[in-house]
Amino acid sequence: MQQTSLAMDPTNTAVIDDIPPKRIHDVGDLLRAAAAVILAVVAMLSAMYLRGITSGVETDAHTAGKALNWMVDLPVSMLQQLAIVAIVVMVLGQLLISREWVQSAVSILAMFGGFAAAWGISIIVSSVGDATLIAALSSPNNQIGASLLPGFYAGSSALLTAAGPRRTRSTVKWGWNIQYTVAALLVLLSVNSVAGMLVSFAAGRLIGMLLRFAIGTKNQGAWGVQLVQALAGIDIHAASLIRRPDLPGNGHGTLHEILDDDLVEGSRVYDVEDDRGRHFVVSALDAQVRAAGYLKQLWQWIRFTGVSMRRDRSPREATQHHMAMILGLKNAGLPTPHVYGVADTGETSILVLQGTDVMHECNRNTLTDDDSIALMRFLSVANRRGYTHRRITPNTLARLESGTPIIAGWQNGDDASSAANVALDQVQLLTLIAVLVGIDRAVAAGRAVWGDATMIALAPFVQKAAIPSDTRMLEGWSKQTLSDLRAALRNLAPQDVAEMMEPVKLSRFSVRSFIGTALLVVAVAVVFTQLKPNEVIAAVRNANPEMAVLCLVFELLAIIGSSIELGAFIDRDRRRPFGIFMSQVAQGFAVVSMPAGVGPAFVNLQFLRKNGYRNTAATAIMSAVMAVYYGGTVLMLVAIGLFTGSHALNRMIPTNTLVTIIGIVLMALAIAMMIPPVRHLAANKLLPLAKSYAQQLVDILTNPRQLTLSILGMLLLNAATGLEFWAALLAFGQMTNPIETMFIFLLANAIGSAVPTPGGLGGVEAALTFSFGAAGVPAGVALSATLLYRALFYWLRIPLGALAMRWLDRRNLI
Repeated sequence: MQQTSLAMDPTNTAVIDDIPPKRIHDVGDLLRAAAAVILAVVAMLSAMYLRGITSGVETDAHTAGKALNWMVDLPVSMLQQLAIVAIVVMVLGQLLISREWVQSAVSILAMFGGFAAAWGISIIVSSVGDATLIAALSSPNNQIGASLLPGFYAGSSALLTAAGPRRTRSTVKWGWNIQYTVAALLVLLSVNSVAGMLVSFAAGRLIGMLLRFAIGTKNQGAWGVQLVQALAGIDIHAASLIRRPDLPGNGHGTLHEILDDDLVEGSRVYDVEDDRGRHFVVSALDAQVRAAGYLKQLWQWIRFTGVSMRRDRSPREATQHHMAMILGLKNAGLPTPHVYGVADTGETSILVLQGTDVMHECNRNTLTDDDSIALMRFLSVANRRGYTHRRITPNTLARLESGTPIIAGWQNGDDASSAANVALDQVQLLTLIAVLVGIDRAVAAGRAVWGDATMIALAPFVQKAAIPSDTRMLEGWSKQTLSDLRAALRNLAPQDVAEMMEPVKLSRFSVRSFIGTALLVVAVAVVFTQLKPNEVIAAVRNANPEMAVLCLVFELLAIIGSSIELGAFIDRDRRRPFGIFMSQVAQGFAVVSMPAGVGPAFVNLQFLRKNGYRNTAATAIMSAVMAVYYGGTVLMLVAIGLFTGSHALNRMIPTNTLVTIIGIVLMALAIAMMIPPVRHLAANKLLPLAKSYAQQLVDILTNPRQLTLSILGMLLLNAATGLEFWAALLAFGQMTNPIETMFIFLLANAIGSAVPTPGGLGGVEAALTFSFGAAGVPAGVALSATLLYRALFYWLRIPLGALAMRWLDRRNLI
């Protein structure tokens, strides 16, 4: 217990029970450490793969530094030693004068750690032996070996970081200025490279940040007397200020929070009585603690797409916004805590609450249907006025003294909200109630408050990404909760509407997006490793121009044939010829990240869905197109082989591969069906879908007119692609039989496309070159013709496909 007389009013004495800590572990230090790692990685990758840019920057810097040539004769090591000695003396002098013994020792330890980090990275990079990276990091004074990175930046950065932050000590601020100045001079004088300087700096920064977080930083918040003085500024002359003990975090992975201050994360809560006998609840939020809440908001902002998320960096912004939210809800007629006012002092923001109707925790085990309806009505009133909560968790369910259930914790909410944010709120509350009382009761309550139309519209938003982790940690949660809730909402809609429902994209980070990103990375890696521009350019340059133009004509005919093949199965009222043509052009872009055959099927499926076909119908049409193409291609090969007697590739056809794959698939299917849950799933859910899909596929393929037109398109596609390669051979003076060329091409292209690379990249080239070489075409001509064909049919279609994809996207056709 501490009794303190206020200097500002000697006649007033406040009883203060508050002991400020000397150090606080600032989560922001970990964020800065991560930023240092990213800086080092970016610097090294830029040095390796953007050598032209980094060399240009260094050249410009050296050109600008010609005015400093008079300094070249100065001993550089002396300049560095003077700088680091000055930094050490200034910073440690201030620390020692302030009796910061631990901070002084840790700062020196950090400096040694920085030197060690620079030495270790130098050894590792030198051992790896990447000539490009070593050349980028090295400099005249720092060659390969243990001295590759200049240790000056790492040591001084680690020291200054561990002794900081710079806002707390003037010598740290001046130390950083000295380091920046010396770094600029040494780069201008070509003493150090830009990449070497940045990597060394990042290494020291990382070491310093980790040590600073471990020992903690000096407390900068307002405590005790400072709080009392701040409260006096809003007409609260405290007679007593008693701090409540901090409770453990009430949520999964969250800071401590209580209902008395409306669930402010990481706040310090005080009970205050003023000289007039009034009682207040004071919530103090420090900037050093607020960093964790800001990181959580920042993660939500990065994670979600299509919905806005708040990002209150400072405690002042967070507190003032929180007060505005409470007052807005109160103005809307909702029961809320009574806000007296806010105050700010230093790096602490203060929220003062006063009221008689105190909030209490809601017993989630005794939640009734009336309680569920009351909670939904509470949210409905707020949503109608544009207020959304953004993070409805079990801890936000509360009751007033009167027993009325309410939703608390609006500090992360916002006003003027979009429809997507409103839907997100409703889904979070609906899912939470479903976990607590059951899906049927939750849906019934939702229909009573929001109506069937709103409930149906929520189905696309029912996703795991929308549900806070606290809700998913409840005992009533299971992996089937969301799928069952989504099914219950879809059952409220007509069948045609339910089948058209697609999930709304909420999260930037999902299994689907991860797979897409991985495919893109693989595609880029394969493309840039397999592309040999010199060979492709030489092949195109040496080709006969007239025959090359003929190749383009056949390629255009192939795209038209593909358009006819798809368009034949599209209803006449939905058939847009130019849109269908552009969708086939767009396939050239899809094959960059997908194996041959998968990309075109994916584009066709998306195009059909955007044209109003349901999932099953679109899948049936897409499958019919694939059946016509692959079945027709096999029949063409058989017919050409029988009538021409071609045996050129008899030894190339894999006799056991296909049957082995089929055997493995069937064996896996048989084993899976031995498991009762899998068998029941297939019988109850998968089999009905398969029957529906098969029926629609049969209906499509049994329409004679559509089937005939699609077959004609397939014949034009295959004939045009085969003749395109025939023209590519003619471009290099190789005359061949066009029919036999078509046969060899179709078979070799099918074999090469089986390679699971984007567009069969690498496999198609190898198969075509080897196949026509085995058929008697000179190896050089076969390779040149293959490169010309792929340059026109694969590489040229990538930018054209990207333009077509953009055209389709603007018209909502894909």
